[in-house]
Amino acid sequence: MSAAVPIRMPDVRRWPEVDVPVADAGALAAFLLRHPRTLVLTGAGISTGSGIPAYRDREGRWVHRQPMQYQAFMGSDRLRRRYWARSYLGWPRMQQARPNPAHSALASLQQAGHLGGLVTQNVDRLHHKAGSPSVTELHGTLSEVVCQDCGRREPRESLQAELSALNPGWVAAVHGLNPDGDAELDEDVYDDFRIAHCHGCGGVLKPDVVFFGESVPSARVTAVRAALAISDAVLVVGSSLVVWSGYRFAREAAAQGKPVVAINQGRTRADGLLRFKVEAPCDAVLPAVAQQLSRG
Repeated sequence: MSAAVPIRMPDVRRWPEVDVPVADAGALAAFLLRHPRTLVLTGAGISTGSGIPAYRDREGRWVHRQPMQYQAFMGSDRLRRRYWARSYLGWPRMQQARPNPAHSALASLQQAGHLGGLVTQNVDRLHHKAGSPSVTELHGTLSEVVCQDCGRREPRESLQAELSALNPGWVAAVHGLNPDGDAELDEDVYDDFRIAHCHGCGGVLKPDVVFFGESVPSARVTAVRAALAISDAVLVVGSSLVVWSGYRFAREAAAQGKPVVAINQGRTRADGLLRFKVEAPCDAVLPAVAQQLSRG
């Protein structure tokens, strides 16, 4: 399938029930010893230990409001205002999040040569903060903003300061937070919120993340496929792989005869491809794996 296919939300009720062999941290450590060039693909489940909630429950069903759609964001000033109001209050919580032991364990495993590349579907930059030496951000990052008209970029911190100046005294109660930093607010608080525009051309500003309905840039897909080509296995960490953008790499690995394993609490779209699954929290499993491998 083409790299230009937009991110969609498939119906998880159509997934077949698959009995996946269950393993533990010891089995995963032994697997990584046999496959030292394992490509890691992470999802929202690795960041729950940092206070960032997951999108889905154990069955792959949404547990929060569905994320902003690209066409809706680009086509409506009202919806952009709603998005930026929610992001204005959600961003500080994302910015303050810190890597948990799972992020740190992956970084140490990479640095010790027990893993190959690392691909994340997350937009929180926690792998960078943990010190992972090689990270491909499949869906981009919240820490940068890009103009949709001229391509001008700026740090999210700069936009936050501008939004604060444009909205003195604006407050709203935050009832929850999505993994993309999109806060849950009351419906009657958006009308007075003022949004910023590009200082270069006056165009539409958007976080440098791939919204649903938007395509992952082809250069990123090419980079992941290059990393997959030199890997000898794939480890999925904290992802149900519901969306095609991540799931396709598990499919491609299996098609190439490379084993695919996972750490995930609950079903994944790739269950039928997995050699085994560790059904335990990422921040418990990965430190135990790192500790076992550090002993030689």
